[in-house]
Amino acid sequence: MAHISENGVKTIREICGRYAGEKTPLIMILSDIQKEYGYIPLEVQKIVSEETGISVAEIYGVVTFYSFFSLEPKGKYVIGVCLGTACYVKGAQQIIDKFSEILGIAPGGTTTDGLFTIDALRCIGACGIAPAVTINGKVYPKLTVDQVPVIINEYKALGGAN
Repeated sequence: MAHISENGVKTIREICGRYAGEKTPLIMILSDIQKEYGYIPLEVQKIVSEETGISVAEIYGVVTFYSFFSLEPKGKYVIGVCLGTACYVKGAQQIIDKFSEILGIAPGGTTTDGLFTIDALRCIGACGIAPAVTINGKVYPKLTVDQVPVIINEYKALGGAN
């Protein structure tokens, strides 16, 4: 989205228009844009600012504060490794390290083929099944380091398929 198409600008304006009557529409607008495009670059934030009257600085602050928003495109498969206390104590650091080693990216990074992003997450509320990993919303409970290559291979086999 280095340059937003005319159609893209129209879509962003429509998203902003959905919440015109709301007192605090920013989170809802940004959530819809994130769902639509997968990330919220600065040029999109400028359009939101024009439409809402909210400063770019405030919008940027919200986008960078909440971990579910991203300034950069994410991979097709977003691997979220919970590093909350229960997961961490049960080996989550070794699990995220194994994902990083196999995929050749650090947490927060995306593979060059655009298939995988690794996100280090705070507590996801799955303490009873720690250590927990999510991939595009699918939860992998009580994950072990040995399972990491198997999971990656399953998603690689899917590749660009939906």
